[in-house]
Amino acid sequence: MRQTAIKAAKEAGKIIMQSFKRSLTVKHKNVVELLTKVDTDSERKIISIIKEEYPDHEIFSEETSNKKMSSDDLWIIDPLDGTTNYVHRFPFFCVSIAYSHKNNVVLGVVFDPLRDELFFAEKNKGAFLNDQKIKVSDIEQLSDALLATGFAYERGSIMKKNLEKIEKFLSSGIHGIRRTGSAAIDLCHVACGKADGYWEYHLKQWDHAAGSLIVTEAGGKITKINGEDYEVFKNDIVASNSKIHEQMLKILR
Repeated sequence: MRQTAIKAAKEAGKIIMQSFKRSLTVKHKNVVELLTKVDTDSERKIISIIKEEYPDHEIFSEETSNKKMSSDDLWIIDPLDGTTNYVHRFPFFCVSIAYSHKNNVVLGVVFDPLRDELFFAEKNKGAFLNDQKIKVSDIEQLSDALLATGFAYERGSIMKKNLEKIEKFLSSGIHGIRRTGSAAIDLCHVACGKADGYWEYHLKQWDHAAGSLIVTEAGGKITKINGEDYEVFKNDIVASNSKIHEQMLKILR
């Protein structure tokens, strides 16, 4: 199963890189959310590879699914996480593929084709970057942390709430906050210690499903922003190296 997911991610990555820096036809899902032919071509390739091996499994994907699926065997896919970045040639985008059994993510693959970085994790087997085991950072104090966040497409109350949290974090004396525009990459950065924590409101399942497992298998922690246990079909999350988790929650609650 892991090899199927890796194959699908890498084949999708080839499609993404073939069109990078070329002229793109861009559609608008809404005022600010974008869609390209690369998204749909990448998704089509991923689904075909998975269905060839697992024809009875269901697919929950950004570009074709609009509801929660009922199957015990569910693949959760983002064929191009960071489409807006991709359209603007901002170099942070990836493919995200997760396999969930009975609503528990047991396999996660995130592929950054621009850097040729393949993150993957299987339940209880650790997390890896290009076959090298990874772990979260050892930072113990929030004041020593570098955090990451993102912004929802909704530009009203959710945006205002996050801006308030950013101000509180910066006032607490942290080293800084970064925003790549790809939730999956941000989670992988926490997993390999490039960032110490991450939070975001109003995500979709395909944004965080694969990355959530990669974080926990690297020794980190992920919960809802209210501190409750992580659930793949919930939207507000906070991830960390586990040591600063409660300190982050104190600000986010």
